[in-house]
Amino acid sequence: MSTTAPEAQHRDADHLSDPEWWRQAAVYQIYPRSFADADGDGIGDLPGITSKVGYLRELGIDAVWLSPFYPSALADGGYDVDDYRDVDPRLGTLADFDDMVTALHAAGIRLIVDIVPNHSSDRHEWFREALTSEPGSPARNRYIFRDGKGEHGELPPSDWDSVFGGPAWERITEPDGTPGQWYFHLFAKEQPDFNWDNPEVREDFLKTLRFWSDRGVDGFRVDVAHGMVKDFSEPMPSKADLQALNTGTDGFVDGSHPFWDRDAVHEIYAEWRAVFNEYSPARTAVAEAWVHPDRRARYASPEGLGQAFNFDLLQADFRAEDFREIITKNLAEAAASGASSTWVFSNHDVVRHATRYGLPESGPADSGAIMANAGKSWLLDGGDPAVVDAALGLRRARAATQLMLALPGSSYLYQGEELGLQEVGQIPDAERQDPSFFRNPGVEIGRDGCRVPLPWTSSGSSFGFGAGGSHLPQPQWFAEHSVQAEEADEDSTLNFYRKALALRAELQGAEDLEWLPTEEPSVLAFRRPGGWISVTNFGDAPATLPEGEVLLSSGPLEGHSLPGATTAWLRA
Repeated sequence: MSTTAPEAQHRDADHLSDPEWWRQAAVYQIYPRSFADADGDGIGDLPGITSKVGYLRELGIDAVWLSPFYPSALADGGYDVDDYRDVDPRLGTLADFDDMVTALHAAGIRLIVDIVPNHSSDRHEWFREALTSEPGSPARNRYIFRDGKGEHGELPPSDWDSVFGGPAWERITEPDGTPGQWYFHLFAKEQPDFNWDNPEVREDFLKTLRFWSDRGVDGFRVDVAHGMVKDFSEPMPSKADLQALNTGTDGFVDGSHPFWDRDAVHEIYAEWRAVFNEYSPARTAVAEAWVHPDRRARYASPEGLGQAFNFDLLQADFRAEDFREIITKNLAEAAASGASSTWVFSNHDVVRHATRYGLPESGPADSGAIMANAGKSWLLDGGDPAVVDAALGLRRARAATQLMLALPGSSYLYQGEELGLQEVGQIPDAERQDPSFFRNPGVEIGRDGCRVPLPWTSSGSSFGFGAGGSHLPQPQWFAEHSVQAEEADEDSTLNFYRKALALRAELQGAEDLEWLPTEEPSVLAFRRPGGWISVTNFGDAPATLPEGEVLLSSGPLEGHSLPGATTAWLRA
């Protein structure tokens, strides 16, 4: 691997005044319970994050995206929120949050926080009030309550399923002890959906946006951004009717679905944008919206949230033609909306891409690497690490990441991928935590394997995560992938990420990309403004590199040839 990249360019607080910072940012996702544990209780916390700000600065990122840190019973990993304007006491206090923001900003790192507007937890004060109130009361109207069907209301209002399996309606017991109404939950029954037709709900979330923005939060990642607005007009369509609403074989809908991607959701985001623009620089937002690509632009518009995740590369085979088609399409969409695109390979919900890329191919010999959903099949089959070609998976992961970092737009990195961590596939059932595993045994294995606490040192009961062990079991092979071990190895994945991010910060210019012709169909090459070139060999056989000075490569070169599963950046 070339070592000619500059040392990490440390940013200072002056860097935070750029209103366009988000357009081509390198964002690092932290799952707080698994990053670093300062108080030794086995659970990561906000002081633990603060203690690692120097590490994050050395890594060279522009921003941290913090997964939910709010009070929660963890029915869905923190996405069941008890209080939107507080910190889970297991993770710290509001004062700890302020200290973390101060430390990040002093290092020139911005902060994006998760916000979960589709639903609260069933422990939220509003929902507790709804349970003790009468049908039709203002307290009930903040959520979606309906009378049941059948002679005594014993049947749910519709036969819809929740995303997590099982019915999407849960019956309550009324204050007088009799069986009562049903409430709607798109996800777990512990996550009742808000009624976004209620002005009180809308106003309360505007208050929440200002609460965190006033504390220095720079942006928001909006969970289930395509939910929220719903149509429960009678008669409600059946489950079978909902399937017919799909626009085609891609499984997306066109705005006519009763609870996904309804046009009126953008009225909410226009209100949010007005709040974001009250600040200088304006607060940013990125939508998690699993919608048809033709409809994603509205979420990313300047009048709305400003950016929207695209998960296309995350779901793609490791093939040149697939990557080129996805990149071209998403850059065109971003240009049309006035936004910039986003790119991601791993996050807290999917099998790590170093593992996905090392799984056996399940299709024809020319079908490329395994797609994201194949990781789930591997986990359900037992998650045997012997099935994974870890060396190939890591080579492909490094090559894909270096290509991603060369693209116009924002790059999202998930904690631990800079260490080349594989998915932890074998966790004893008794030690699993993800509720999806317990709700759907044999169907869902859960997401614990990508949420195992990080290894900071090569020894110790939790590899330096904290003094009191780790809340999920860490495998012994974590030792060789610890920060301590990789910092001492010039060619480690950690040092590769540091060099790539530093070089990206130096080279990144206008949001343009020019595809270059290549002799081999398995090779993808493009030029960025300023005369630098990214070349990726998706094949097995070496390919000839263009003329120019090699600035960085994801793996060793063979003379002036680019080996398979390798990316190189050159200055022409």
